[in-house]
Amino acid sequence: MGTTKATAPKSAAKKSAGFKGIKQGIWVIIICAIAAHCVFYFGAGHASNFADLGGAQFVIQTSGDVHPHPVNLLGTVYLGGFIVPIIWSLCFTVLTFCIERFFAIRTANGKGSVAKFVAEIKTALAAHDLEKAQAICDKQQGSVANVVSATLKRWKLVEADATLSKEQQVLALQKELEEATALEMPMMQENLPIIGSIVTLGTLTGLLGTVMGMIKSFQAMSSGDGGADSTQLATGISEALINTAFGIATGAFAVIGYNFYTNKIDHLTYAIDEIGFCIVNAFNKTH
Repeated sequence: MGTTKATAPKSAAKKSAGFKGIKQGIWVIIICAIAAHCVFYFGAGHASNFADLGGAQFVIQTSGDVHPHPVNLLGTVYLGGFIVPIIWSLCFTVLTFCIERFFAIRTANGKGSVAKFVAEIKTALAAHDLEKAQAICDKQQGSVANVVSATLKRWKLVEADATLSKEQQVLALQKELEEATALEMPMMQENLPIIGSIVTLGTLTGLLGTVMGMIKSFQAMSSGDGGADSTQLATGISEALINTAFGIATGAFAVIGYNFYTNKIDHLTYAIDEIGFCIVNAFNKTH
């Protein structure tokens, strides 16, 4: 039995060819943060986006007495303050992981339609043709095929073991099915928790920027001789609204991506459960 357990995982690992996902998600977050800050300070903060920066090429090179006046949307976005590149970091991270999950789950799906694969396996099992079912798995590949292949190999081994009762054989099949599924699930679900966290984090970061922008606006209203500093007031309101918009957009993008790929994974797990039931049922009928 110990030899069989070692064989099934090796078979599954060997067949999981293709893109398996990014293991070190922290590096993606760091790179996205660097990229977002560069785009913000050297893209949105470029002199071409403002009326007059006193000869400076970027806003960050100006002194405190220079008040940038944006001439386009990028310049207006820059006035959102330092919270904007943080939100952009989250947005870039979601975009990167959504692309990464696309290729990883495509690998998990295998080379053909999962629905067609399930139908072909059920037909082969109904005909008690294990060799044909194994050939279908070898052709399909992917996570579902890996689980089915490992379970079919266990079928042959327990069938050849005359020391096991029928109940023990069925339990061995079910255990192999669970173990093979457990080996495939991490690859399918990797980095999804990060996307799920950004659903809330993006919105909350945008809300933080909104609050900070409103604080600046109220400070501008309370300054001066009974009147508000219109420039600072407008800057504060602009910062609040820009952060609100980017925060909501990032949260919405993250929740769409998270739900989309969770649904894809659910379809794969349903397929595994369906075939697993068929395998156990077919074994019971033939023994």
